[in-house]
Amino acid sequence: MNFAAQFFYSRYLSERLECLYSPRLALKDSEENDPFWQSSNICDPVRNGTAGRRPTLIEPDRLKDFGEEELLNGDVKLYDVTVAGVPEIRLMEPPKTRRFSEFRVAPQPQYLRFEDISAAAFRIQTEIQKTPCTYSRLSKQYGMEIYLKKEQLHYTGSVKERGVLYLLACLAQEQQRKGVIVATDCNFSMAVAHHAVELKIPVFVIMPACCSSPRLRLYRDYGAMVISYGSTGHDSRNHARHLASENGYLYLEEDESEAYLAGLGTVGMEIFEQVPRLDAVVVPAAGHYGLLAGTAAAIKHLNSQVLVIGVEPEGFPLLLRSLNTDGPVRDMHSSPNKKLYGELVEPSLGVQTFRLAKKHVDKVISVRLEDSLVSMLRFQEFERSTVDTEGAMGLAAILAGQLPELKGKKVVVVVSSANMELELVRQCVDRALVLDDRVSKFSVWLGEWPGDMAKLLDFLSREDVRLLDVCHRTQSDRSDLFKAKVECVVETRDKTQSAQLRKSLSGRYPSICWLDR
Repeated sequence: MNFAAQFFYSRYLSERLECLYSPRLALKDSEENDPFWQSSNICDPVRNGTAGRRPTLIEPDRLKDFGEEELLNGDVKLYDVTVAGVPEIRLMEPPKTRRFSEFRVAPQPQYLRFEDISAAAFRIQTEIQKTPCTYSRLSKQYGMEIYLKKEQLHYTGSVKERGVLYLLACLAQEQQRKGVIVATDCNFSMAVAHHAVELKIPVFVIMPACCSSPRLRLYRDYGAMVISYGSTGHDSRNHARHLASENGYLYLEEDESEAYLAGLGTVGMEIFEQVPRLDAVVVPAAGHYGLLAGTAAAIKHLNSQVLVIGVEPEGFPLLLRSLNTDGPVRDMHSSPNKKLYGELVEPSLGVQTFRLAKKHVDKVISVRLEDSLVSMLRFQEFERSTVDTEGAMGLAAILAGQLPELKGKKVVVVVSSANMELELVRQCVDRALVLDDRVSKFSVWLGEWPGDMAKLLDFLSREDVRLLDVCHRTQSDRSDLFKAKVECVVETRDKTQSAQLRKSLSGRYPSICWLDR
């Protein structure tokens, strides 16, 4: 036994060496009453460590650090000391040191955690712009303080950039080196194409042949490798999966992964920071419902008193029906307008997304397509912004009067996207003007006398209406050959002027007929 062993079994080594070398030496009276000497009992046999003392946590190789040393010209001289009359001591194996956190079994999170959303916000803050949340000019008109969270201002025009960027950043480096692949033309694919190129990740986009040339050019401008394959989106998706399995690419499609939902949930953190004393948040609930689930999780964690309301199209109320049946609906038969809603009508409500919505969302309502079109018109007139049907759904619920409980409250409406082709936007605006009683069409019978047509046009000009179209029909099946049918399409400023025009024309021309919208 060396000198180091003596160090561990005596606190008074320098004063008690005589006792160690002569273990049977009688102790003084003061030492007999010393509790330290009574507890240590160094002269008794030691079994599996020192009697009455905790086993040491120091490894045996480290015991030499406590030996006596003498430095002579840079050399270390060790002295071995032999102890007579003391049984050989066998040190036990040191226990494995473990952190305190290792003794606790961390439960698996049942829902998306706020810590995940905070991590996503920290990671994407340098690549994703903080979108404005501005006071709307429509507030006084509808009796509440409306703030618009303008997520359509992202580079690709969609809020899905948040989830996609964090999803790509969480990929392993080996997978980032190999690349990713997406299929079909949607907001998710555009976000992947843009941010994958920004992160130096090879990205391949498989598009069906029906995709328009401007959209293909848009993906190529982002820097993605675009491949046209198949005639439908189903063909392109199957081909993308085949290429991914053969070449080691990662096939990405919108799902409910924690990284994707956490990225979308950063919208809720920004809203809570930008609008103090918030009362309610209205979020579009369509497509894969990740925006609603992530935003609700963040808002409810920061303030459980804030109402979270989801809005989805009336032709496809997937979440509303799932909540009524207490489970995600997998097969839902409906016939929404796919030209206007596009990717929003895919049955893609996952289990985790449903649980988040059930736990955090206070109310889910559905809006008509007509209300969404009128909401798009309001965005252009009052906010000088062009949005699509998904981005306009939140405001459509307020315009249609479906949220009377929010009167006088401070409300944030999330504007999620603005990706709609220009020709389709024009058609939606034309239809919205008709639905808003701003464009009217009527027919009237005029005599074939000089000046009758001029009098009608002069009357319309004095009423301060805009003549959009006029058709003069002389051929008709009526027996009166001296009459001509005139059809006019006019635009008014608002519903009040439209009602006044109808009253004036009906009094002047009894034969007038207002055509259906």
